[in-house]
Amino acid sequence: MLCAISGEAPQVPVVSRKSGNVFEKRLVEAYIAENGRDPVTDEELSTDDLVELKTSRIVRPRPPTLTSIPSLLSVFQNEWDALALESYTLRQQLTQTRQELSTALYQHDAAVRVIARLSKERDEAREALSGISVHRGPATNGDAMQVDSAGLSSELIANVEATQARLSKTRRKRPVPADWVTADSLNTFAPAEKSDTPCTNARSLAVNASCDTLLLGGSDGKVGVYSILEKAITEELNAGSAQVTDTVWIGTKAVASTSTGNVKIFESGQEIASFSGHAGEATAIASHPSGDILASVGVDKSYIFYDLTSNTVATQVLTDSALTVAGFHPDGHLFAAGGVDGQIKLFDVKTGANAANFESTGPIEAISFSENGTWLASAAKGSTSVSVWDLRKAAVIHTIDIASPILAVQWEYTGQFLAIVGPGGLVVQHYSKSTKEWSEPLKNAVPSLAVGWGLNASSIYCLDAEGLITTLTPQ
Repeated sequence: MLCAISGEAPQVPVVSRKSGNVFEKRLVEAYIAENGRDPVTDEELSTDDLVELKTSRIVRPRPPTLTSIPSLLSVFQNEWDALALESYTLRQQLTQTRQELSTALYQHDAAVRVIARLSKERDEAREALSGISVHRGPATNGDAMQVDSAGLSSELIANVEATQARLSKTRRKRPVPADWVTADSLNTFAPAEKSDTPCTNARSLAVNASCDTLLLGGSDGKVGVYSILEKAITEELNAGSAQVTDTVWIGTKAVASTSTGNVKIFESGQEIASFSGHAGEATAIASHPSGDILASVGVDKSYIFYDLTSNTVATQVLTDSALTVAGFHPDGHLFAAGGVDGQIKLFDVKTGANAANFESTGPIEAISFSENGTWLASAAKGSTSVSVWDLRKAAVIHTIDIASPILAVQWEYTGQFLAIVGPGGLVVQHYSKSTKEWSEPLKNAVPSLAVGWGLNASSIYCLDAEGLITTLTPQ
């Protein structure tokens, strides 16, 4: 028998009840006293678990002194025993450390593989989200886009149909008001006044129906109500802390969209409704001619219709591109949304079907329907030219180049004059129905981000980068 610790024949052999290993009694008792465990199996072990084996004892000489060779050998034996214990302990620790290192390396490798897999799944999910598209046939076939809700209610559909029937019936026969501005009068337009109080970093402008109040959207979430009569901001509406991206009047209600995806409706200075249906920035809003439907578009590739009779979401339709601008046809049966893919997408308001797509040269910056019901003006981001589309022909019938980037376009009520603005100034184009020719009665170097027409088109309001309003009138 050999000691499991020293590897030598034990003088006083003992065996462990738990592991069955044989040890030199003095060595294992010293190990147990220090560690309290079995030297081999590392199980808990006490001296009571040791059984002394009955063997013929090896007679050892009397303990020598250090004055003789036998005494030196005894000292060497004791040193050897201590060295054997220490060596055994070191071997155990080395083995345990190797196992721990092996486990740690395995866990690290497994963690790296899991992280790589999750990162791949995340990237695939992001790519799939950014590439969401609606599978449909040609746009002219009227196939429906993906609708996330039940669609418009029967009451709203009836409202849309009644509005279309009423407005389309009188549109062609509607005469130009007698006191409406003329091309000759536009030739004399010049900046008459400029507001004193800015709306912080405003980038949107809306004129109400009576043409006496403007709505300005600022970068600090404030919506400024500008009185034309008082020539100042008379009220501020709180749309939150995010940038106001667009504003519009619906009767006496002021509406604002924000960069956080919220759409807020105010009346008499109080917030009466708030929506947060967009997953990201709500880039533009538009009002239906009936006054009962509000539309918003966003970077989440969807447009939302809101029922203003109940202040609820009527429907949300997903398209194949992030949307930047919006507008309703003057008759209310079509809705236009410009996308970053360079398409102007026309939708049937009642069904959400994609009626047509017009291809532009870049992301759509601005659109405006003409009151004649057949034309649509558009400008691409960074472009210096405006395209006038004929909705019946689905083609560009006229192009206007102003030699400066375009930020906004706006037709006036009669459909004769088109205002175009940008950092280079204001340009007004005139289309004569009698001669069927285009002319440019006004060009003024007033830098503008947005534009609106005043009462009877006898004034033009331009919003500059400082949030100030410049009013142009005949001089």
